[in-house]
Amino acid sequence: SNKVNSMHGIAMVWSAASLVLIAIVVSAHTFSAFAVRERHLQKSFVTGNVDGDDDYEASACLVRKSRTQSLDSGECPAVETLRVDTVGNVVLDAEKSGAVSSGEETRVIKPTKNYIVRFTSYKLQKEHRKTLERILQIGSSDTFEHTILDRKNRAAAYPTDFALVASTSEAALKTSLAEPRARALGVKDFFVDARLTRFPKSKENDVENDDISKSTNNNTSSSGSEETYDNDLGDDVEEDSIYSSTLIRKGRRLRNRLHSRTGRGKPISTAFSAELLWNQGFKGQHVKVGIFDTGVDSEHSHFKGRVKDRSNWTHENTLADGLGHGTFVAGVIASIFPQCSGFAPEADIHTFRVFTNDQVSYTSWFLDAFNYAIATEMHVINLSIGGPDYLDLPFVEKVNEITANGIIMVSAIGNDGPLYGTLNNPADMMDVIGVGGVNYEKRIAPFSSRGMSTWDLPEGYGRVKPDIVAFGQDVLGSRISGGCRSLSGTSVASPVVAGAVTLLASVVPERERWLKLNPASMKQALVEGAVRLPEIPMYEQGAGLLNLENSAKILREYVPRASLVPSNIDLTECKYAWPHCKQPIYHSMLPLIFNATIVNGMGVRGSLDAEPTFIPSSHDLGHHLDVRFAFSETLWPWSGYLAIFVRVKESGKQMQGKASGTISFTVVSPPSMGPDGVFESEIRSSTVVVPIVVKIIPTPAREKRILWDQFHNVRYPPGYVPRDNLDVKADVLDWHGDHPHTNYHGMYDSLLDNGYFLEVLTGPFTCYDATLYASILIVDAEEEFSKEERKKLSNDVRTLGLGLIVFGEWYNVKTMHTMRFFDDNTHEWWTPVTGGANVPALNDLLGDFGFSFGDRIIEGIAQIGHDNVRISSGANVMSAPKGAFVHSASMVDKAADAEQGTAHPQRTPTRRGVANDYAVCALSDVGKGRVFVFGDSNCLDSSHMVANCFNFLLSAVKYASDTEKQKDSCPERLCPIGSELHTAMTGIGHAPERRSDVTFKEFSATLGGKPGNIGTTKCSPSSPLNLHDAKSSYTTPSWMPTHKKSSSSSISWSSILSSKISDKLDSTGGDKTNGGSISTSAGNRFARLNLQNNQKDEEKIRGLSVDPSSIVSTSSSSLLRNENQPMRDETWVMGGIGALLGLFCVRIFRVRKRRRRGRGK
Repeated sequence: SNKVNSMHGIAMVWSAASLVLIAIVVSAHTFSAFAVRERHLQKSFVTGNVDGDDDYEASACLVRKSRTQSLDSGECPAVETLRVDTVGNVVLDAEKSGAVSSGEETRVIKPTKNYIVRFTSYKLQKEHRKTLERILQIGSSDTFEHTILDRKNRAAAYPTDFALVASTSEAALKTSLAEPRARALGVKDFFVDARLTRFPKSKENDVENDDISKSTNNNTSSSGSEETYDNDLGDDVEEDSIYSSTLIRKGRRLRNRLHSRTGRGKPISTAFSAELLWNQGFKGQHVKVGIFDTGVDSEHSHFKGRVKDRSNWTHENTLADGLGHGTFVAGVIASIFPQCSGFAPEADIHTFRVFTNDQVSYTSWFLDAFNYAIATEMHVINLSIGGPDYLDLPFVEKVNEITANGIIMVSAIGNDGPLYGTLNNPADMMDVIGVGGVNYEKRIAPFSSRGMSTWDLPEGYGRVKPDIVAFGQDVLGSRISGGCRSLSGTSVASPVVAGAVTLLASVVPERERWLKLNPASMKQALVEGAVRLPEIPMYEQGAGLLNLENSAKILREYVPRASLVPSNIDLTECKYAWPHCKQPIYHSMLPLIFNATIVNGMGVRGSLDAEPTFIPSSHDLGHHLDVRFAFSETLWPWSGYLAIFVRVKESGKQMQGKASGTISFTVVSPPSMGPDGVFESEIRSSTVVVPIVVKIIPTPAREKRILWDQFHNVRYPPGYVPRDNLDVKADVLDWHGDHPHTNYHGMYDSLLDNGYFLEVLTGPFTCYDATLYASILIVDAEEEFSKEERKKLSNDVRTLGLGLIVFGEWYNVKTMHTMRFFDDNTHEWWTPVTGGANVPALNDLLGDFGFSFGDRIIEGIAQIGHDNVRISSGANVMSAPKGAFVHSASMVDKAADAEQGTAHPQRTPTRRGVANDYAVCALSDVGKGRVFVFGDSNCLDSSHMVANCFNFLLSAVKYASDTEKQKDSCPERLCPIGSELHTAMTGIGHAPERRSDVTFKEFSATLGGKPGNIGTTKCSPSSPLNLHDAKSSYTTPSWMPTHKKSSSSSISWSSILSSKISDKLDSTGGDKTNGGSISTSAGNRFARLNLQNNQKDEEKIRGLSVDPSSIVSTSSSSLLRNENQPMRDETWVMGGIGALLGLFCVRIFRVRKRRRRGRGK
């Protein structure tokens, strides 16, 4: 019995000890898991030849539906090929995403594309592989259509949100991924892994390879085309013997004197007085800057000990920089070499080699590199690339994730200047700091892209970009072999600002640095500290030139807040406020639209707690203004838009003068970590007050008011919309916006300078009052016209006396077929969806008036009256009604089918390249109105314009706008006496027909398509108030609908959090709505994180009164920057539970022990 009791006692002791050990392990694991999540999950992926010649094919490759373009080479990259290894496996050409096939052996080689398959949650690659194997049934059949590729790079150790699949059948892949099972397993969408041809926004200076090197051997340069750099920029420089040394010395002395006055030739850090901050001890210490470029040598003498990490994301097995661009960028940011010193010499450099030595990259390389940057907690990223495709969703949404995680991204605005409407992505995104370039004379560099963003056209108006400008011409930076070199471009201006950002970050004390700093607060410091340059519009310079000292002062005193960019909306200040200051506003005018950006420095997520309000000034005509708003319902990440619609009330139709007032709104964000290291309990709130000033004039007479049709425009990126001038082969896409304030800005100024007023119609023809306007101007229209629009326009012209002016463009199906090219980015054949204009649609519109355009592509000079009008790739006028005046000219036909003799049977067949007489212009009275048609718009388009025809346009406007039809309104040069048609005219060629091999509906809002950047067919807030559902605000704040007053009340954050989260999760159904439940799994800090970074998913949780990331971690991604932050409440709770469990087990053990002792006694 004693032995039994003894054994029982031992068993009880062992059981109790086991329970205590289990409790300790559970507590430790819980503590560790929450600590890991606290440090990392918050930082993770918060979601939120026209001539048929080969030269055309070569030029077509310059513009792709891609992120980037090549400036350094005019050669088209070779089309990707397949090869077979020694065991018969299909192996992609070396330029394929650094991925390795791990599939089965294959017997048949078929053309293969790589696809990015995105998921709604983050998991390790092997977990996504298992999911795709189930969906695609890999290994369960004898087919080899799909192969899942392993991405062997640094990011493989971290969870990811996408997989890479090589497939020989896109249709089969699409079918499999669209099945409900795939959606249930977390598949979000898929895209072709686009090949990105590098668009480095920099170029060598006018003197080829104008490198300036500090030679290590006798100050000699490595080549005759390079210069050596002497410490004093003096004369001890060896030059090529073909130059006269005397002339060289004289020229060098003169250049040095000029450079000393302008700053050119000095280190870029000196040009911005970085020494002022260096002398205070700020040199970018402990700031991690990621350089996405071509790599850098870790042993480079300019970065001794500062290159902390180098990663390669390409197929090339090297970390070295074979081009020099990455080294140059790194030098501008952090070089310690005195002659070309960078801004932050003590910053931690992390290089991401995302481009090969052939200047090629892939989307998947960037996605992996971006994920790695998030996982390794970068602070600043410089991206000196860009492109026109703002609908490249995988790239654009990943950029949003980058900034949502608190990483400050700086990007080049583009090198497509001086053309307007040429902003590049991602620099045109709200949460990215977009940088333009200026020269040392503080004038906008001619290469710097400019003009408003075009995302919001046609229904809205573009945002102000770039954000700021910096020196980008003749800037000194590091060279691969040592020493310095000079480059120009916005690729140079971008690292200038990135270096400044890195230096400025070190100004904030480290203990609170990443509690204050985020993409929003840094943008506020930069734009508010910038110095405005005189006589330069805001759409060229943004807030102005970077000023380090001003921005540093702002950051020292910074308190998290919201703001509006720009912070002062004075639309009367010319030239800065061009084009708004060019034309005053008046009663019955379509509203002036201004698109400002709300910047929220309080948190990654926020909202307006109420509609914005306008308070008119009592000192001027402000009470005659009608101001309405539309805005982002959710400010994520860090920003949103505020659209301002300004009209003049009827009471001000005879008034003239300035009208002003203030716009105010309040932004609210979830609590965050306070400067004292304690998590806040109150909702953050910031009220923004912004002045606005406009100029009012009496309503002009009808004959002076012109309506511009903006709605009927289709442009890249939804489809391949070709350029209007076929002779311009370096810019093959029509992507500049076709707006009076972008590529038609010269025409806009000309009309206004001659006393006309131009209003922009952003909706269909059913959304304006024809009695207010003398004429409507349709230029280069690619959109279809609905039956309702055609019917209304016919009545407006015939009955209401509206003038119709149409400038068409070329449309020839055979020529379009010759423009077809293989896009090696998407691995698909691209063909134009329309011609320069949609002539079949225009002919439908003009048919009721007896006019039409033909299918010839004509070129030459036409003398129309006193004007010599240059026609570049225009359309001939095919028909005109009886009584019309027709102007003809000898033109060359450039259409691809001209030699086939497709002429009118009663006329001599046309020959390609041989001049013939073509009708180029026709005009006629139609009922009470007038119609004027001309076959080309290039003479109005400031992009690639050969010669302008503004005077010709003024003659057309004067003719069409004469509603009274006075006898002298049509001058004899336009309407020669006795030359009108006695019978209807039928001209050379055929009326073009719509292409049957293109589904144009995909690109047309009128036909019901939703291509991604086209407005709706309904009247929008920019329409007259009586033609739409007019409201004071067209957006209703939906964030925290029942707790708007909580920022000043005693309602605790924890009570709001618990009630709102549970309600919202119940209503959305967890993973049924967003494709995955919100999980706090400690085993995988990225597991099941469903808060994706597109706006649609954000809207599903918009009612949640908490930042998305705070559901699984904390409310501000900057929190985990502080390694000493206190543990969250749930960590303490779980640890406490474990401890209590252990104590309970010990208590049981002691009680049982006492009982045994009692029995023993």
